[in-house]
Formats: sequence, structure tokens, C-alpha cells
Amino acid sequence: MKGLSRAILLASLMVSSIPAAAETEQPSTGEQPVEQDVHVASTPVPVQLVRTLQLMQDQIALGSTEAHLGQRGLLGILDDRFMNLPPETWHSSRNVRAAVSLVLSGGKPDILRKLLEQGSSVVSETDRPLIEGALAYVEGREEAAQNVLAALDPRVLPPTLGAQLALVQSALVVRKSAAKSDELLDFVRLQAPGTLLEEAALRRQVFVASQTNDIGKFQSLATDYLRRYRHSIYAGNFRQRLASALTRIDFGKESARFDGIVAMMSELEPEARRELYLLAARASIEQGLTTSARMMADKAQELAGQDKPSAARAKLYQAASAITSPEGINGAVGDLRSLDRSVLAASDLTLLDSALAMASQIRTLPGMVADQAKEAKPVVTKVAESQPTQGLEQLQSLSRARDALSRVDQLIKK
Repeated sequence: MKGLSRAILLASLMVSSIPAAAETEQPSTGEQPVEQDVHVASTPVPVQLVRTLQLMQDQIALGSTEAHLGQRGLLGILDDRFMNLPPETWHSSRNVRAAVSLVLSGGKPDILRKLLEQGSSVVSETDRPLIEGALAYVEGREEAAQNVLAALDPRVLPPTLGAQLALVQSALVVRKSAAKSDELLDFVRLQAPGTLLEEAALRRQVFVASQTNDIGKFQSLATDYLRRYRHSIYAGNFRQRLASALTRIDFGKESARFDGIVAMMSELEPEARRELYLLAARASIEQGLTTSARMMADKAQELAGQDKPSAARAKLYQAASAITSPEGINGAVGDLRSLDRSVLAASDLTLLDSALAMASQIRTLPGMVADQAKEAKPVVTKVAESQPTQGLEQLQSLSRARDALSRVDQLIKK
């Protein structure tokens, strides 16, 4: 609570230093206005207000929890201030664009509705498409937003607003054209380096690269993110999604790429690296990529040290990835039974029980007599060769079903 109080106080102090009425603007020269420094007196008040918010948000990208806590309070102050500005404020395109920027930065859309309601007597026809498109986007009307915003060129807007528009456009087109989305995200990173906008663009672009199977760019962008934004408030979410993205790479078929992943992960502190390997190993098991799961779990085991829960998880994932192997099933079962259940989370206990149950079924298949594991490589019939794969699929389905039931149960208890 102390951190929250300090953050709200900071937000209030930042805004209280900005005058309440708009300053006189310089006469228009007909050229595209260039964004000026925050402290230039001739900058309109709405622009100053939005820059104050963006400065705070840039600190969020660097990991400031106080800025993250204070953001909501600052947004509330700015929402009220914008709604109470006199109508003549909006005769300036710079002020209108500041309102759009505020809404795209997390502010309430009320100000955009108000501007549209006031009509052409207040807002110019040139600014109307930007307002309508931004409003449609924040209200979740993607098709309407796409229809309006697709015609707008972010390159002719001031850098920050241009980056915001490109970020929105990339989200709207990513399902139809990953290449276009990637191009727009490149633009955002060039326009707004070191900001929350760049952090968001880089975070999204990593997954666009993984979905298009551009592994080289995926590794490069992920390394850049982990090097520069690993302390971001959103880095935890990034690591979760990164673990999921890693499961799209079958290291059983592309083992040479694993060295690049290891190099990428070296940008993280050992504990974060270990957790990411564990998340990726678990996700790989659920995707049926047992070789990838084993490789990730092996790396996690190397980093576990004296951390018993992490060591147990790594051992669980190693064993679970080996139960469909005729050569490894006996050792895997022994490892599974030796695990200390008290240090495992509920979801991992579910996986453990599922793996043991499936191993028991696999062992009853033709050619899987237990004693054969001690002898030469067992002769497995064609039926037996296909059944372990089916068994693994059953294990994955059972694990996901039990996890889903567990999550529903937790929601009911809240």
C-alpha cells in the first residue's frame, strides 16, 4: 500500500505542475507539426498531459512497480482533465491527436465519443477518421477499426502517435498478413526506441516470427527483449508466451537450433532461465514433443541446484518424456515413483499420476515385458510401435482435461 500511495502522489505531482488551460499555439505553417520537448511553453496542455503519462509508462517498461501502480491514478486524472477542457481546445489537430493518444494509452474512450458528438464545428474532417478508428479499436469493433485505420499512414503522424497507430494496425492485420504485421512492428520499434511502445512491439513481434517459423528472427528479437526489457512489468507474461512459442520448434528434428535457444536464454538470470526451461519442458510434453521436453528439462535440471521443487519438476518432465521409449520406460517409471509429491504443484501432480497410469498401460502392450529392458533392445511389433504414440496422446488429453477441471474448480471456490 505504501508503494501505491507514493505512486498516486507522484502522478498527482506530475499533473499539478501542468497548467489547466491551453497555451497559445504558434501559427500553422502548413507543414507537419514536429513534437517538441515536454517543457516548451508553447506546447498545448493536452500534449503535455499525454507526455506525462507516456513518461510514466516508459518506466513500466523498465520494471518500475510504482509507475505501474500509479498509472491507473494518473489515467483517472487525465480522463477528467480532458473531458473538462473547453470546446475551443479541440480546434487544434495537435490536441485532438493527444486525445487519441491518451485513449490508445489506456484512457477512457469517453473523450473520443464527445469529440465525435460535437461534430465538424469542433473537429476537422481530417481528424475524424483517426478518432473513429481509434474508438472502434478500443471498443473491440475490429472490422470497423480496420476499415477506417487501414487508409491512414503512420509515417505522416508525429513519432509517438505514429508508433501507436502502427501498433494498432499490426494487431488488426496479424491474422490476415503476418508479414504486414511484422513490417508495422519494425516501424514501431524504429519510431519509439526505449519506450513502452517499443517493448510492446518487440514482445508481439517475437511471436509473429515464431508463428511464421522465422526462427532466426525469433531468436534475435527474443534475445533483444530479454537483454533490454527482462525487468519489464510484462516480462512474466512474455516468458510464459515464449515458453509456448518454443514448443513450436521440434528439437528432435532440428537439434542444431537448440544451441541458439541456449544462447538466447543466457541473457536471463539463472532462476528466470530455469523457470523458462521448466515452462517450455512442460508445454512440450503437452504438445507431444518429447525430445524437446527432455532437452529443456535437462537444462532446467542443470540449473536446479538446491532448489528441491525445481529439481523435482525437472525430473518429472524428464521422466514423463521418456515413458513412450522402450529403452527408457523402466527408468522413467522408477524416477516418477521416487519423486517427492509434497514439493510438486497440483498441476504437476496431475501430470505425474497421468504419466504413471499411462506407463502402466504401455507396459502391458506386446513386446513391452519389463524384463526386456534389462536385455537387448526389445522387439516391438507394429501394433506396439503405434500404441505408445496413442498412449502419449491419451496422456496429453487426460492431463489437459484434468488441468481444465482443476481450473474450473478453483474458479468456483473463489
